[in-house]
Amino acid sequence: MPLSNLNEDQLSAATCPTGYNLIIASAGTGKTSTIVGRIANLINHGVKPEEILLLTFTNKAAAEMVARVAKFFGKEIAQKIMAGTFHSVSYKLLKQLNINITLKQPSELKTLFKSLYEKRVFYDRSDEANPYDGGYLYDIYSLYLNSNEGEDFATWIKNKNEAHEIYTAIYEDVVIEFNELKIKYGYANFDDLLTIMLDTLKNTEFDFKEILVDEYQDTNPLQGRLLDAFKPKSLFCVGDYDQSIYAFNGSDIGIISTFSQRYKDAQVFTLRKNYRSTKPILDLATKVIEHNERVYEKHLQVMRTDVTIAPKLLAFTELFQQYHHISDLISKSSTSHNEIAIIFRNNSSADGIEANLREYGIPAKRKGGMSFFDSVEIKFVLDILVMQLSHNDMMAFIHVLEYGKGIGKAIAKDIFDALSRLGDGDIMKGLFQPNQSITNPFETNRIKNIQLGLFDDFLELGSISKFKDCNFEENFLSNPILKHPKLTVDGAKYIYDFYLLIKQVRRTKVPESMVASIVGSMLYSKIKDMLATKRATQKDGKINDIQKTKALAKINRKVMLLRTLSKNFQDLSKFVNSMILGGSEMSEGEGVNLLSVHASKGLEFKEVFVIDLMDGRFPNRKLMSKGGSLEEERRLFYVAVTRAKDILYLSYAKYDKIKKIDFIHSPFLKEAGLIKNEEEN
Repeated sequence: MPLSNLNEDQLSAATCPTGYNLIIASAGTGKTSTIVGRIANLINHGVKPEEILLLTFTNKAAAEMVARVAKFFGKEIAQKIMAGTFHSVSYKLLKQLNINITLKQPSELKTLFKSLYEKRVFYDRSDEANPYDGGYLYDIYSLYLNSNEGEDFATWIKNKNEAHEIYTAIYEDVVIEFNELKIKYGYANFDDLLTIMLDTLKNTEFDFKEILVDEYQDTNPLQGRLLDAFKPKSLFCVGDYDQSIYAFNGSDIGIISTFSQRYKDAQVFTLRKNYRSTKPILDLATKVIEHNERVYEKHLQVMRTDVTIAPKLLAFTELFQQYHHISDLISKSSTSHNEIAIIFRNNSSADGIEANLREYGIPAKRKGGMSFFDSVEIKFVLDILVMQLSHNDMMAFIHVLEYGKGIGKAIAKDIFDALSRLGDGDIMKGLFQPNQSITNPFETNRIKNIQLGLFDDFLELGSISKFKDCNFEENFLSNPILKHPKLTVDGAKYIYDFYLLIKQVRRTKVPESMVASIVGSMLYSKIKDMLATKRATQKDGKINDIQKTKALAKINRKVMLLRTLSKNFQDLSKFVNSMILGGSEMSEGEGVNLLSVHASKGLEFKEVFVIDLMDGRFPNRKLMSKGGSLEEERRLFYVAVTRAKDILYLSYAKYDKIKKIDFIHSPFLKEAGLIKNEEEN
């Protein structure tokens, strides 16, 4: 049984009485074993698996824990546990209640938000600050949803930056229009799943006997309110305040640090035995993190005695000399590539090291930058599929059309609205059998309002005569959407290719066949060429043909991976939802792991390089000035170094010859005792 494998601290936590329990679990102390032991203890004492709610930071972590429970109780029992992230669990529960939701990635709805924002004109401007751009305002609104303490959006923005008070009326109106459209089309991004779930819990109760929360230190105020809204009879929260690194995403370290004050008769347990890292690595990590205020006391005991390699500091005269030397070390290392991680604070660091590894012929996989599913070539395919599930998916439509030359987000939305009017609410009907009695499908109900930045964009319709030589089918040529005053010939040709692709895709229902139809289409070949050309364009404007060939090959590899994934599904809806919910946790290929500190969380490797440890880069002073803190940067350092099991390298450079910037070492290297005085630098 899982309980028999636990040490004294783990067993004490796993078998504690029901109530409000907080378990402080530092890196490598066996928190997963403790959580699995707790679930086993609950089941052994008569709690039904469906009465257990397990909330984790990733769906992968939830799946691993459920799989471990299944080893002891069987798959049938384990799969009855409601397990996943706050977002995926909310999605499952809302689906159980038959609440209509079309799930969208945050980046997808950002496109919709920007299409609304781009229609606004800021007539009045502050001397102190320009308006936020649409993408940044979307991110700010997401942060507001996750971190606000009850104040309205305008007040929250004013408190963050008083110079933007003049723009808050427009900001709020864009948000209102955005939310109205989401409700109209049933869209929900990850933030919405939590807010809808929170609202649902006002009138609905779920009979969970205990709620278990992993990575509790990264809970944000919205998740905290949601947790309380479940009215838990018993809470089992596992976390480590020294690993709270998501403040930029709204997480609040105060939630874990005030647990004992917020819950009556709360108990706090500490897991003290570290099984992951060697003593020299753990001593270094502890020496640095103890510069932060101690929330709960903990004194870790190192259980490993097999390896005692001291962490090594690598200092370089020049930045790229650092990347070159690390690549050389890896090329000579006996450690398998999959057991090596290079951890960085900034994406620019990853670009440099990735290029050097390629020179050495060392395979690498990168996570922490753009997700596989965020790449245009993959999102495009999924958006076409989404439109087969829901004809009126405005978001998918805008995403696909915005890449047409001269179209963009705002015109794409105009065309969507026009097709909806022409098809009596069905854009596919508007595309293939438009209502010809509607002469101006671009009329809008929005009233001109200077204060809210609204104006009339359709004083005069365009002529379709300019498209007569385009060899369009007669049915398409007669469609009133071609009267959009800003639609160019190139834009119309792009929409025509879309029209032909949709005709083709509608002939099949199997996900793999649909993916094959899309990637084999004329439209997709143009998308691939456009992306490869863009990625191969040099700073002088010339196209590097070799880079373009490589870019096309990379796109084709991604498409083949998506097609392989689709083979596991016969139902299109299940395939699309699986890609959206689990997509951000996937990474491609084999080789050395290139990871941002945030992406490295929860992972462990035999050999770890933490690079670019220069003051300004790590800690990142720029992010600190925007609301971060040295304490959070120090926690990021702690997370990075505790990924290492056996071998740890810490590196920095003194000069960047390309940007002509001088550096000094990170203060964390001095706190670690690796740099004794300034003369040694």
